[in-house]
Amino acid sequence: MADLEGIKQAVVKGKRKEIVGLVQAAVDEGVDPQSIISDYMIEAMKEVGARFEAKKIFVPEMMMAARTMQEGLGILKPLLAAGDESQTKKSGTVVIGTVFGDLHDIGKNLVVLMLESSGFEVHNIGENVTPEAFVEKAKELDADIVGMSSLLTTGDPYVKATVEALKNSDIADRIKVICGGAAVTPKYAVEVCGADGHARDAVSAVNICREFMES
Repeated sequence: MADLEGIKQAVVKGKRKEIVGLVQAAVDEGVDPQSIISDYMIEAMKEVGARFEAKKIFVPEMMMAARTMQEGLGILKPLLAAGDESQTKKSGTVVIGTVFGDLHDIGKNLVVLMLESSGFEVHNIGENVTPEAFVEKAKELDADIVGMSSLLTTGDPYVKATVEALKNSDIADRIKVICGGAAVTPKYAVEVCGADGHARDAVSAVNICREFMES
């Protein structure tokens, strides 16, 4: 019998060497790939997020869990692609990048990893992204959420300019905007720039994006 709970625990504990064999065994026994993702892997990442917020684990363990899930997804994604894509459940589509004038990407890339591991379709549009490029990509990819990161205070004007560009665009009524990064405070992001939310770390970014999609 497929060890589905073992799949969940392998993700939670970051056991990259075990996940592929467990997932392949489940697939071989006919377990629905979407069920493996939704009912076990994503649930595992929710548990990882809760442990991180409770300070029971830290960034390295969280990254190990996310990378373990990515290993498992490597087995499942081709199966989903070969099937009816309309049946593939996604939590939402997120466009994410670092604002113009900032080339930092470590924090942003962790957010991307966590969002992907939580079922979101994520388009990482890189660093040093202009406000116009954020708007263009959000339109092109029919995004539900746009996320931007800024590590340097010199990027503050571009955070504001990017939020304003999105809020003044013709997709303003169908997207949510979230900001994060060391240079961005909750007050600046929401009250000054007009963003819909502020993420202090990768776990809070996932939680906020979930809340956006549920509402």
